[in-house]
Amino acid sequence: MPDYYYTQEPASAHKERSITARALGLTLTFETDAGVFSKNELDPGSRLLIESMGALSGRVLDLGCGWGPVGAFLALANPQAQLVMSDVNARALDLARRNLKNNGATAEVIASDGFESIEGTFDHVVTNPPIRAGKALIYSLFDTAHERLRPGGALTIVIRKQQGAPSALKHLQETFGNAEVIAKGGGYWIIRSVKGKEEEA
Repeated sequence: MPDYYYTQEPASAHKERSITARALGLTLTFETDAGVFSKNELDPGSRLLIESMGALSGRVLDLGCGWGPVGAFLALANPQAQLVMSDVNARALDLARRNLKNNGATAEVIASDGFESIEGTFDHVVTNPPIRAGKALIYSLFDTAHERLRPGGALTIVIRKQQGAPSALKHLQETFGNAEVIAKGGGYWIIRSVKGKEEEA
């Protein structure tokens, strides 16, 4: 069975390394390992996602956090927000906890397959979805995010054009009633949908 980064317990041998990543005017150091997404660097899609988020407040979920770069940068840039980070990959979660601590960032880190073990509602859900897991799975994540957002809350995703950004945009427009491409770069699209306040009136 292939050892994908969205596996709960990666079987690949550990190969830890330290990398440096820059975003939002910050330079952070992270520990990564084999069996996690983008182990050699902060991938360009995640960097564009981080840079596109703007100021955040309230309860924020980094869904599929991996080794923690998105959550760490957003936590440091938005100390007023309550960051929750989740992933199914136990190795990635261990790295995320260590990376938060090492960079002086604070967030709640939860082991969860999608939204399965995540409680409550959110003002923002941010995700670089596991494209290789298939369209059905990632669209179900988008649909559940819509259910778990507070009125006026937003889902922001990053997806490459060649890996289905136009169809994801269409799906989000159908689910939320709105979707906007707020940034593009290097073949990546940042798409944001806002949950209508009238839906829970």
